[in-house]
Amino acid sequence: MLLLAIDTSTTAITVALHDGASVVAESTTLDARAHAEHLAPNIRAALASAGAEPGDVTDVVVGIGPGPFTGLRVGIVTGRTFAFALGLPVRGLTSLDAIAHEAWLGGRRGDLLVATDARRKEVYAATYVLDDARACRVGEPVVSRAADLPPGVRGLSTAGRGPSLYAEALPGAVAPLDVSGGALADLAARRLREGSASPAVGLQWVDPGHGFDGLEPLYLRRPDVAPAPPSAKSTLG
Repeated sequence: MLLLAIDTSTTAITVALHDGASVVAESTTLDARAHAEHLAPNIRAALASAGAEPGDVTDVVVGIGPGPFTGLRVGIVTGRTFAFALGLPVRGLTSLDAIAHEAWLGGRRGDLLVATDARRKEVYAATYVLDDARACRVGEPVVSRAADLPPGVRGLSTAGRGPSLYAEALPGAVAPLDVSGGALADLAARRLREGSASPAVGLQWVDPGHGFDGLEPLYLRRPDVAPAPPSAKSTLG
């Protein structure tokens, strides 16, 4: 296995390679506005660091958000294109899960809130229970003003950039701040191992019921820019 993981849902444009046992390369750039400019160079850098070529990759996993429309779309389209060109399977994972997984890898246990920047004075948020086995999401991600999250949720230890943006509402800041390609890759590799243990699942394609979330992006709201409605002059009467 040589799994390529890509995420552009947060400030981090992040890429990693996993060989089935561990992360063998990672390349990350922090830039909230230039995902398209940095992603391809980061993929090349990760491959070079691992001494690998594109043809050595066996699996592609992309973070499907939630995240801002433009940045999130860059990662998903790039992952799809890379996989299509090489005839590879491509799968999606919720990006907030990767942040919770990194916190779990770092030894954190108990309840955790992940809250990332959704702009418009809002956060993308999801809650997790981190036990000795894994980080388990409780419910679906939401988009909300930080102060409008339930009081019991706002008081949890909180990973992501939400606490740095809305410290009064989210006082329990903990690491990490952004998605790590390495954490996404490690989570994907673990779920592939779990899925391949089932006789109903092939080695190439794993369905969402075995730990993957498909490839539909989680925008959670409409894009900032929408087509203008047709004017009277542009319609036939």
